[in-house]
Amino acid sequence: MLENRIDRRILKENLHNESFKRQTISFYKYFEINNPTEFRNQVYEQWFALNCFGRIYVAHEGINAQMSVPEDNMAEFLKQLYAIPQLTNVPIKQAIEDDGKSFYKLTIKVRPKIVADGLPDNTYDLSKVGKHLTALEFHEAIEEPEAIVVDMRNHYESEIGHFKNAFCPDADTFREEILMVLEKYKDEKDKPFLLYCTGGIRCEKASSFLINNGFENVSQLYGGIIEYAQQIKKLGIESKFYGKNFVFDQRLGESVDGQVISHCHQCGKPADTHTNCANDDCHLLFIQCDDCKTKYEGCCCDDCKTVIQLPLEDRKKLRVQHHQKYADSKIFKSRLRPKLKADI
Repeated sequence: MLENRIDRRILKENLHNESFKRQTISFYKYFEINNPTEFRNQVYEQWFALNCFGRIYVAHEGINAQMSVPEDNMAEFLKQLYAIPQLTNVPIKQAIEDDGKSFYKLTIKVRPKIVADGLPDNTYDLSKVGKHLTALEFHEAIEEPEAIVVDMRNHYESEIGHFKNAFCPDADTFREEILMVLEKYKDEKDKPFLLYCTGGIRCEKASSFLINNGFENVSQLYGGIIEYAQQIKKLGIESKFYGKNFVFDQRLGESVDGQVISHCHQCGKPADTHTNCANDDCHLLFIQCDDCKTKYEGCCCDDCKTVIQLPLEDRKKLRVQHHQKYADSKIFKSRLRPKLKADI
């Protein structure tokens, strides 16, 4: 299979030394792909030749892409992308904050689904989805008295940023959160529901699932938080999204309105910077302030700090033991990831 096997440390150094600018973009499209592997190899060859980086998922149901494209190659990239009949004029979303360092290599994976939903296929129909609202329409609809705003992202995403008055499920997976919504609002299916997510892809399935389960008035933010932030800025309107938008690349987040609404999981100070524990046998994703990053050397706890200070051979001996310990991450999630504070 076509892939880049160069050591990631070298790739990151190469990215740091680049003299040209890159743009971080994202797009998705649900459409039938008969041979995902063949499609994957075709676009990999094209995009690798253009020095594109990113994380892309391809499945029978379509494509989901987050990418970093050299500015000088953007026109050719779009020409090749739009030459694919099903992707002609597919909406491209630009990153809110972009230093061009979002990805350091090109990764394209074939998956069973481009959004892992954990749901049987007969529980939703993607030909029947919620009404697409523009950024301004969604902005205004939030103020409707009976409107129920629902965040269709995982808890670690909504913790650092969310819309005004949104219900943010304390969930780790799409399946968990959509079932929470179904249960919580099972007696309010006639109310107007406003769904949102990062770029819109999860809302397509979520709205379809809710409609299939009897919800009568479901709408979704077209283009997601990324498009909302861009449009609100252009219109000069005060954002109703508070905090930072979590993104699945090296940046891990981009600020929408400059507010910090979350807290360090170790000391409780205001903070909204996610990090992965420096102990690779833990690698827990958590929020850490600069002071705690220094104190714990990028680790989530003293145990992990002790581990990374050990000689490599000693770390290898402990690897199996620590892997078993951290495999049961629920203990650490409950300690390091407090529930979202309802202060906004």
